[in-house]
Amino acid sequence: MNRNLLDDRALLTGALRGSQHDHILLVQALRSYLDAGDTDSIAVFFEAHQPADIANLVGGLDSDQAVRLLALVAPERRARVFGYFDGEVQAALARRMSRRDLADLMTHMAHDERADLFNGLRHEEQQALLPGLAQAEREDIRRLASYPEGTAGSIMTSDYATLQAEATVAEAIRQLRREAPDAETIYQAYVVDEERRLLGTLSLRDLLLADDDRRVSDLMNREPLTCGAHEPKEAVAREIARYDLLAMPVINGGDKLVGIVTQDDAMDVSEEDASELMYRKAGLTDAMHATEVIRSERLTTGGIAYPIRVRLLFLLVTLAGGLAVGTLIDSFEDVLMSVVAVAVFIPLIMDMGGNVGTQSTTIFARGFALGHIDISRFARYLKREVSIGLVMGLIIGLVAGTIAYFWQGVPNDVPQLGIAVGVALFTTVTLACALGFLLPYLMVKVGIDHAPGADPFITTIKDFSGLAMYFFLAAWLLGLEY
Repeated sequence: MNRNLLDDRALLTGALRGSQHDHILLVQALRSYLDAGDTDSIAVFFEAHQPADIANLVGGLDSDQAVRLLALVAPERRARVFGYFDGEVQAALARRMSRRDLADLMTHMAHDERADLFNGLRHEEQQALLPGLAQAEREDIRRLASYPEGTAGSIMTSDYATLQAEATVAEAIRQLRREAPDAETIYQAYVVDEERRLLGTLSLRDLLLADDDRRVSDLMNREPLTCGAHEPKEAVAREIARYDLLAMPVINGGDKLVGIVTQDDAMDVSEEDASELMYRKAGLTDAMHATEVIRSERLTTGGIAYPIRVRLLFLLVTLAGGLAVGTLIDSFEDVLMSVVAVAVFIPLIMDMGGNVGTQSTTIFARGFALGHIDISRFARYLKREVSIGLVMGLIIGLVAGTIAYFWQGVPNDVPQLGIAVGVALFTTVTLACALGFLLPYLMVKVGIDHAPGADPFITTIKDFSGLAMYFFLAAWLLGLEY
């Protein structure tokens, strides 16, 4: 292998373990390899890394580039990589493949994954695809794809190893060797009769430890845990986790074995179930969740026009608020000229409110995203945050007021300044805490993106109210005209 390819291997390995910037550079490198027809470098990439990592990077290409790239890979490797794309990406790529290439891909995919892909295609696409598949594959896809969404049948696979009860251990091992290339797992074999009724299960460990002349029927577990094809997939996933199973056999009428649900598929279901529960707790419907995902993606990875438009709109609110605060300060010009020490604490009051408001909005955003804040019980969380604001405001107000009293108050013969600073900070901190929860909540309720929008409103409101309180108190306590 030449030095360039060795360097490429180092680049590819490092990028997968490095930063997002490295990830982007690697996607660009793949594009350049593809455009240049550099199949050697592409081969290095696919040989060096796991299918999940490859899928993550190939996902950074556009659909046409991804299809061209996958076409350069061995069918078995291509099918494994394809299985790690989500359903929408799979369907989009499948529509850009020729019927022959798609049929070849599905032939090499895991049985449950190709059934999911088949279900993701439109009816006319399904009908166009089926003639290109072998009869056995067509029947298998139709059978697996026929189970309703959300059932054990919809996530099971027919890639499993079977044994006959009367086979000897030696015969069973030879049978597993023949079936291993096409089975998703051979660590658990399923003993069936001529009509595919499930008689028991046998682990590979027990099989290897037994004498060659012993019968499978003597070793098998005759009462394995099973589930029905129409049972909810979430219940099956919980059973697999509870009993630490590698897979659970799925039976249909007459105790016939129709498939197995493997541990990795059960983990996927559990993860989906946990995510749905989190979004329900957060008060997010599927549509709201999808909207949040789209907004986040457009703000972080899309073109720059959308984030500029959204963020600039809210920053204009801050600009208007700043002008209003400037007008407020201008109206108290006489107070500032009479007692210059009053101006010393303006930045403190504005910055403290801003920091507290940012803390509150961040806590709300994280709690909302993780499902710790239930929108239907928002008053409870708002009350808690206001209580926190009152305590923090009291502490900060007392500390800052005392400092203001001794630093600028007593030396300038205006000890009342400490009271004005303390009360103003107490008001600002409490208000900022309340607004930090209340404004994002209102934005969520009316469908406005709260990520870029809450802070500008909070900044404007707390700056104006905090400074107004400060100036009025200072003028009143110091006996100044305004």
